[in-house]
Amino acid sequence: MTRVAAIDCGTNSIRLLVADADPATGELVDLDRRMTIVRLGQGVDRTGRLAPEALERTFAACREYAAIIKEHGAERLRFVATSASRDAENRDDFVRGVLDILGVEPEVITGDQEAEFSFTGATRELTGRTDLARPYLVVDIGGGSTEFVVGDDHVRAARSVDIGCVRMTERHLVHGGEVSDPPTEEQIAAIRADVEAALDLAEQTVPLREARTLVGLAGSVTTVSAIAQDLPDYDSARIHHSRVSRARVREITEHLLHSTHAERATIPSMHPGRVDVIGAGSLVLLAIMDRIGAEEVVVSEHDILDGIAWSVA
Repeated sequence: MTRVAAIDCGTNSIRLLVADADPATGELVDLDRRMTIVRLGQGVDRTGRLAPEALERTFAACREYAAIIKEHGAERLRFVATSASRDAENRDDFVRGVLDILGVEPEVITGDQEAEFSFTGATRELTGRTDLARPYLVVDIGGGSTEFVVGDDHVRAARSVDIGCVRMTERHLVHGGEVSDPPTEEQIAAIRADVEAALDLAEQTVPLREARTLVGLAGSVTTVSAIAQDLPDYDSARIHHSRVSRARVREITEHLLHSTHAERATIPSMHPGRVDVIGAGSLVLLAIMDRIGAEEVVVSEHDILDGIAWSVA
């Protein structure tokens, strides 16, 4: 076993995994897995820069994670940064801050690299499953972007497009500095149009409709699963490898998009940091399922973070 630490810093959240990895058996044993909503991508789509307060929230989480990594004695650490830090003009400020706190430079990876990690993390443990037909389409709906990866044992094609839940919310649902409560039909239609255009782009390089199993990753998808199961709180064990039908995703999406902030905040399994962006995230998932004709989505709690950990091991 090799004790490794992996950090995935996205547009909406920063996540840590400390695990013991055994490449010979394919076993990854969690020691600590946690997530903090830092909204690093706050305003990036509009300004092109990382906001000072967003950087400070992220650095505060990094300081907390540094203590956890030290406590567990991880031998290796890899820090991967995705969409928001890839797009920002002042990403050097972010890089310097992380290096000072954790002693490693964040790797601002490309969308294609992000897709590779997501696929590995989501599918490595599916090997040998006879109830899930191949090829898989792994869809990672993040804050700033969504990754599409088709593959069997290995990636065949991948594409990253800019239709994350935070980006869609800030682009279409914010008016006068406030998120619409609830959104108008025109705003919802604008998100759907953006997503459809992005799916057209993705299909230029990724054969989305060839997939036999849709595997959905990240907070928007796992939250939809928690709502579908009517969980009294967020339960990772019950969410992991759950299946949600397209009809149920449609029903949940309609409810989220036509409810108020206060109503969404009362959902027991809802993370406070997702209340304003979950409507857009669920709409992205529904549009994908409609496009490829998927009757269900297999939900995975294992994603890019696990892929990063395996790359270190």
